[in-house]
Amino acid sequence: MVHRQENNSKVLYEELTPKEFRQRIAEAPIVYLPLGTIEWHGEHLPLGADGLQSKKFLEILAKEVGGIVLPMYFLGPDLSQVVDGKQLYGMDFYSAKEHGNPEQQLDGSAYWISDSLFASIVEATLVQLKRAGFKIVVYHGHGPSTKLVKKKSADWQKKFDIKMFNCWGEGSREGYGIMTDHAAMNETSLIMAMYPELVQMENLPSDSTKWPVGVSGNDPREFASPEVGIKSINEQKERMGKILRKALSEL
Repeated sequence: MVHRQENNSKVLYEELTPKEFRQRIAEAPIVYLPLGTIEWHGEHLPLGADGLQSKKFLEILAKEVGGIVLPMYFLGPDLSQVVDGKQLYGMDFYSAKEHGNPEQQLDGSAYWISDSLFASIVEATLVQLKRAGFKIVVYHGHGPSTKLVKKKSADWQKKFDIKMFNCWGEGSREGYGIMTDHAAMNETSLIMAMYPELVQMENLPSDSTKWPVGVSGNDPREFASPEVGIKSINEQKERMGKILRKALSEL
């Protein structure tokens, strides 16, 4: 089980009464933004894996450090390409040929929006968060979404006088970060630790020479485990906790 600080306070924005909101934002004016998608994550993981992972990890941080967790986005930007007259996105074609799989529309994916529309949605969200009184925004989730927000964060921090952080960092190269691959060792391990009932490893090919469709990273059949997920969560919780406590002390 993931070690978590004993704290039974509600952290989900949509569940708070005004009184609870005032108390939490007074204690720590941090808001957490889970950047999710509804996107193929292999045959073994749920379609909402991005949002599920990011929201759960941000809930853990909120209980550890303080702050409030927003509902997850499910729309986001990604690679876009027309192949044989069909519009494909993200893992529909990314790394498919590398592993001998066809480029195809993967079942269930329903999330793509343009970079410009996504940026407009995030900026509109930041307007409301600034108005509500938040001073620190922690965003994380779907890779292209997180990268786009990171790219624009310097301008947004100046415009809204807020601090912005994502959860990538130490441990990522070794596979112990938060959401550092696509449905491979890292993400599969995180879902195993967070939502074991949602993982169906038996859906993956039993033949190790056949690469799972829409998976990018270290083979989850060989390297994924709940223990890897727990280690990732605890290491990154400690790292992000230090960063956010320092940011709070500098307000």
